[in-house]
Amino acid sequence: MATPAILTTVVGSYPIPAWLAAFPTATALRDAILVVLKTQELAGLDVIADGELSRFDVNHPETNGMIDYFIRPMSGIHTSLSRAELARFRAAPGMKFRTQPAGVVRGEIGEGSLNLPAAWQSVKGLTPRPLKFTLTSPYMLAKTLANEFYPDTRALTMALAGALRQQVADIDATVVQIDEANLPGHPEDADWAHEPINLVLQGVRGQKGLHLCFGNYGGQTIQKGYWRNLLPFLNRLDVDHLVLEFARRGYDELEAFRELRPGIALGLGVVDIKDNEVESPDLIATRIAHAVKTLGTERIKWIHPDCGFWMLSRSVADRKMAALVAGRDKFLGL
Repeated sequence: MATPAILTTVVGSYPIPAWLAAFPTATALRDAILVVLKTQELAGLDVIADGELSRFDVNHPETNGMIDYFIRPMSGIHTSLSRAELARFRAAPGMKFRTQPAGVVRGEIGEGSLNLPAAWQSVKGLTPRPLKFTLTSPYMLAKTLANEFYPDTRALTMALAGALRQQVADIDATVVQIDEANLPGHPEDADWAHEPINLVLQGVRGQKGLHLCFGNYGGQTIQKGYWRNLLPFLNRLDVDHLVLEFARRGYDELEAFRELRPGIALGLGVVDIKDNEVESPDLIATRIAHAVKTLGTERIKWIHPDCGFWMLSRSVADRKMAALVAGRDKFLGL
């Protein structure tokens, strides 16, 4: 079967099955990952993911793995802060989105006991489908830390990027995707934020993806901004494709991507993950057609949800994935 001209995928996260949250054991976790992978296979997605359940901590099932999973094992970072360190973090510009830092940096950052290749190995043999591996951007991680060691946020971010690059170098996933949900609301850092992200991407062996959105916490958008403000940043990226939020925001900004440099494929968000209503295949096909008409067939190569599915119920997420594939197939006449 020929590879479709437009591929379908997920951004990463999937709702944690209720039975795993109620009975969080290593065996239940493996079973849950198998369920998530099989669900995506049955939906017909081209590139699937483990629902980011490889980050799930059976000892702390309430923990959000997007930040703490990466931060806590690294050397140079401590999770207990003094009152003075906490006060300095809260006073720093751009930190208002989080009242409690994930940790405090008191020494040189290293990999520590972080082991992303082991997480990848635990998943890669569970499905014959092409797999995506996701990790949080070093910029977003840096914004959650109290910095008591490095001269500035830029230096801190580069140190985090160095540790992450070592990790991804041993991951042979079809796609490695970096997730960044803070920078779109802080374009003032876009003149240098490509440097640490590119450093991580240099270690990637497969397709290089970058997901950008304006936040997804409890179904809320927590960042404000415009894609056009990030075009200089995007054009400096050593990336194969972008994975961008559009369905919730609308498609008025598509024309700005005519200025995106050749060679970067655009991933189009066509499913709104902040709404329980399931999009029809007709609506998804119409959204793809509009994007292709605006930017051309050579630019639109991926479609996906706006962001991760973690805050939806499984029944809604599953129906949205099926609609995603059906809408793509309708547009392509498959």
